[in-house]
Amino acid sequence: MTGQVRGDDLTDRIAHAIGDTIADLGFDLVRVQVQGRQRPRLQLMIERRDGAAMLVDDCAEVSRAVSAVLDVADPIAGPYTLEVSSPGIDRPLVRLGDYDRFAGFEARLELSRLIDGRRRLQGRLLGIAGDCVRIDLAGAEHRVPYADIQRAKLVLTDDLLRAAAAPGNGSE
Repeated sequence: MTGQVRGDDLTDRIAHAIGDTIADLGFDLVRVQVQGRQRPRLQLMIERRDGAAMLVDDCAEVSRAVSAVLDVADPIAGPYTLEVSSPGIDRPLVRLGDYDRFAGFEARLELSRLIDGRRRLQGRLLGIAGDCVRIDLAGAEHRVPYADIQRAKLVLTDDLLRAAAAPGNGSE
């Protein structure tokens, strides 16, 4: 597994159990999420290491391989539904390196505490500096501690759509 996927104890155990399997297939694990209680839904978000576009067959291949690993590891008691998907164009930002990778694009950040009186920020990513995310808010650079970011994702803009459609980004 490349980078660190933040989560709770259950999602961390799942990520650890399946990380090598996903990597061996040529994918990176972007996010693990468990939702619901009666019949939980385990959502795995993956992306290809070669940067090519994700195909339905890719998700099916990972689903089959991960199902076998999860049957042995048995991290979720009782029945659950497994969903494997790509992060999409307006993807979540879950690793510190994502903020460098997507520097120049607009992002929306939700914070765990107030910073400058705000819990939600939206602006152009400028990359990282140490353990802080640099973001341009109305022409001024702000540094947000990575640990204070609860959730973040790219904002669907014309720039992002153009970049996704550019040759070499898996969409040709």
